[in-house]
Amino acid sequence: QVQLVQSGGGLVQPGGSLRLSCAASDRTFSRYAMGWFRQAPGKERDFVAAINWSGGETFYADPVKGRFSISRDNSHLMVYLQMNSLKPEDTAVYYCGAARTRPSNYAIAYDYWGQGTQVTVSS
Repeated sequence: QVQLVQSGGGLVQPGGSLRLSCAASDRTFSRYAMGWFRQAPGKERDFVAAINWSGGETFYADPVKGRFSISRDNSHLMVYLQMNSLKPEDTAVYYCGAARTRPSNYAIAYDYWGQGTQVTVSS
């Protein structure tokens, strides 16, 4: 079983940047595709970005393309989400997830989740 612990997030002004981190507990981490999702109050958990086991393939939701970047460091059991040019509509709780299969934009495909971290974009 993989445990995921998130860090980063917080309050940032529009146009600012944040980096979210997700640390895995187990060396099997490198076998998993990883994804980031976000959930605003009263809404479903939406796909943000995903990356395959090697980091060679990345996928992004249209609203974040060109602004967000997902990456991973298998040697340190980490996955990151760099968020630039943040907008108020990016405000949400962000979750990292681990999937045994290929990267997916469906939350149901993910087997393990981090605890979530709040990102608030406001002036």
